[in-house]
Amino acid sequence: MPLLVDVPSLKFWSIFVSCTTQHHSAVQRALEQIDVIKKLNNKYPSFLKFVTSADGIQRTFDEGKFSSLMGLEGGHAINSSLATLRMFYDLGIRYMTLTHNCNPPWADSHIVDRNSSLPKHNGLTKFGKIVVKEMNRLGMLVDLSHVSKKTMKDAITVSRAPVIFSHSSAYSLCNATRNVQDDVLSLVKENGGIVMVNFYPYFVSCKEVAILSQVVDHIQHIKKNIGVDHIGIGSDFDGIEIVPKGLEDVSKYPYLFAELVRRNWTEEELGKLAGLNLLRVLRRTEEVRDALKFEQPHEDLLQGTDK
Repeated sequence: MPLLVDVPSLKFWSIFVSCTTQHHSAVQRALEQIDVIKKLNNKYPSFLKFVTSADGIQRTFDEGKFSSLMGLEGGHAINSSLATLRMFYDLGIRYMTLTHNCNPPWADSHIVDRNSSLPKHNGLTKFGKIVVKEMNRLGMLVDLSHVSKKTMKDAITVSRAPVIFSHSSAYSLCNATRNVQDDVLSLVKENGGIVMVNFYPYFVSCKEVAILSQVVDHIQHIKKNIGVDHIGIGSDFDGIEIVPKGLEDVSKYPYLFAELVRRNWTEEELGKLAGLNLLRVLRRTEEVRDALKFEQPHEDLLQGTDK
């Protein structure tokens, strides 16, 4: 059944650099990937349009094209530099995942929840909180996939804009540290944010094998706990090596929506899941940016004793 709700088609390209590049070549490698994505957009102008705003997404949809956006997956890629963060924004980055599977010097990754003996900062350091504030000032989405639970709570407390989980699922259904616990889900609702469900079997069933209906269970759990306005799809197809049975690639999305229809989802609810919720969050983030337009850029430097 086709959706009667108009939902713009958009794609966030993930700028990912390995944790092994931290303190070395992370910034350069991220810039090189941005260059590739911009060349890709230029090569296929009939299908893709490089976009940096919510209004741009809507205009591109009206033109019958896919909106092409960029996110930075891993705060280690800014090399603890607010100036570098700002330059990434100027190049078109519209979300940053605060950590990947490693700790930058100012935030804890989810790995500290998995292994309590690892070095940690107890969430966000003072500088880490300034990073979030600067992202608010710029209008960059704060992405909390990959971060520790304490970092999640710290970032939601600090952020004046809605946060996102770009590719995380429900901890109550699979207790992987990459997933979101119910008490944090409640904070996401208060913040106005969104959790975009990941398809990786180890985050869906906590096993190597998962099926489509189990992914839908995660979507249902989040809807039941915090409402349909706070759910999205964050498949992670570009980052996972195994996929759920029945959700092998994007061509299977109709089956996902068919299962939701079977579970009594309305067309309006499906439209929100398909992208309208994310568009709302981006618009609100831009409103916060506009409200902060007279604030000066943060110039704080990371200190060796920053806690």
